[in-house]
Amino acid sequence: MDNNETTDTLEELIRQKLSDFLEQTEDCELEALYPLILSQVEKPLIELTLKRSYGNQLQAARILGINRNTLRKKIQELGIHRSISGFKRKSRNDLDK
Repeated sequence: MDNNETTDTLEELIRQKLSDFLEQTEDCELEALYPLILSQVEKPLIELTLKRSYGNQLQAARILGINRNTLRKKIQELGIHRSISGFKRKSRNDLDK
């Protein structure tokens, strides 16, 4: 990485995206913003964690620091499907490579 490059923390990136969103919706009457934003962050977080754990829900729950049953409930509530999130378990052939 170039020494002149600035590295944004996750918090800074989120703050900027939220600022952009609020600016773009300045003329709109917003309602229930908190659950909207949480669901927008929660879904990709769970999808990417499942992808990282190759679909292993127990491992994903451990990574997220939540109970497996809570994860299963969130997967259902957020409409996360294996085909949509792109995660899949490694096959025995993949592991041998």
